[in-house]
Amino acid sequence: MAKVFQKSLSRSKQGLSGALFLLGGLTLGCEANEVTAPPTFVALPTHQVVQVAPAPISGRSLLWVALQPFLGQGTTSTHSAPSLRLVSAGSESLVLRDARGEVHQAPVITLTWRLVPLETPLQLARQVAGPFASFESAEQVASRWRQQGVDAAVAHPNDWEVWVAQGVRPLQGVDLRFWQDTVTSALQPVIEEASGGRTLVGPVQIDAPQGLSWKGGVYLGPFQLQANAYGSWTLVEQVPLQRYLEGVVPHEIGAGAPPAALAAQTVLARTWALANSHRFAIDGYHLCSDTQCQVYSDPRQASVGVRQAIANTAGKVLSWKQQPINAVYHASNGGVMAAGSEAWAMQPVPYLRAELDGSAVWADRFSLPLNKSSALSLLLDDDDGAYGKSHPRFRWTRELTAVQLQQALSSLAPSRSFLPKQLTVLKRGSSGRVLALEIRGEDNQAPVVLRLDGIRRRLRQLPSTLFVVHSVGGGVWKFSGGGFGHGAGLSQAGAVDLARRGWTTEQILSHYYPGTTYAPLPELKKAL
Repeated sequence: MAKVFQKSLSRSKQGLSGALFLLGGLTLGCEANEVTAPPTFVALPTHQVVQVAPAPISGRSLLWVALQPFLGQGTTSTHSAPSLRLVSAGSESLVLRDARGEVHQAPVITLTWRLVPLETPLQLARQVAGPFASFESAEQVASRWRQQGVDAAVAHPNDWEVWVAQGVRPLQGVDLRFWQDTVTSALQPVIEEASGGRTLVGPVQIDAPQGLSWKGGVYLGPFQLQANAYGSWTLVEQVPLQRYLEGVVPHEIGAGAPPAALAAQTVLARTWALANSHRFAIDGYHLCSDTQCQVYSDPRQASVGVRQAIANTAGKVLSWKQQPINAVYHASNGGVMAAGSEAWAMQPVPYLRAELDGSAVWADRFSLPLNKSSALSLLLDDDDGAYGKSHPRFRWTRELTAVQLQQALSSLAPSRSFLPKQLTVLKRGSSGRVLALEIRGEDNQAPVVLRLDGIRRRLRQLPSTLFVVHSVGGGVWKFSGGGFGHGAGLSQAGAVDLARRGWTTEQILSHYYPGTTYAPLPELKKAL
């Protein structure tokens, strides 16, 4: 097991800690000190459970989507974090109701934040695995524990983490750190009125009869302000699945895509939302609205074509063994699909596999596996017959310097003096994607090895892991690659290309997710 230690809630760039799950937005009121081993005592709870979001597949069609997490974070006894300003999109007042039944109405409502001492301090302790580059990688580790009967929760205080109770045996190959603290105060929202500030008790319900004006868009709600897992609060919209799709599809594939491609994206967005509705279970909502989920924005931007795609595919999902599939997708695969296990630390699934993505001409020219740099270089030098080759990042080059690599690896490097001298691809997948990239410094320094989604997480300038790399001298490396994104599942550029060639929605989905079923699931019909 890794060195065991305690940690204060100040490590992340947002001022968050290794996440703290607290009802009412609890925050630390004391310092935590480093120790060499966890003390001997009865196991403490890892977190205090907040309200649970309803399952969207149990006859309820609402998704709880976070519009803004981490509200109030950074509040101290003498300073409030930035206020939350809620503005009606029309002339009618917003209606705010807290858990005590207090009602406030106004076209504009401003909330600030206050620390309230707890009558009884709360002691928490947990073991933390991570950080992980993605939810998928964190969930794979959590699933391994759950298979052993261990209660493991995925959290997202800044990066993805997995939390288990103290005393739980570590998994092979997974480092743990021990965290504990005594919480002495809770963060609460305060409504500012002419007569002064009044502390609210969550969760706080917010109705907007004419919609809420938010980040340049209008959202219909209803809304809820609720405590999250990190001592702060989240503004959540409770949105019907159809309206959620109206806010997702235009931002994922583009409203101008051909109808068959729009419909395919709609099916995937619906399937993905249902299959991932547990993503933020620890925070009491289903999904976020940024790139950690599917980008969700103003539903009014949905075009006639998008709305028609939603109507034409109503109720339909992709399934495998009567369950929604992990409907991952990306912008461009560079001419070759990735297996799911080439993107994340996940068990292989038959519908996410490495295959060439092109016409018979393309398939005849190349063959898998592309696990040698020489074979991949030949593919990257060509595009004749590949689907989706008009995407601007279908082929790309990037140059990274030793200093840029040093900065990107600062939190992983064995010392501050670590300056990259050599880059080596240790392993490639069948699709040619890099599974392990070794970066060496001086001879006496341990190398850094980046794996799977951790490669792009650290080297953010790289559009994909489908690349070859070589030194061009002077501490500079040239990456020549193809595609944009993880490469697994549907290529949006490929889907657009195929739709323009006359392929149907079902043909496109079958091409990118072979063996899956395109139809409503009986147990999901009420929710869809």
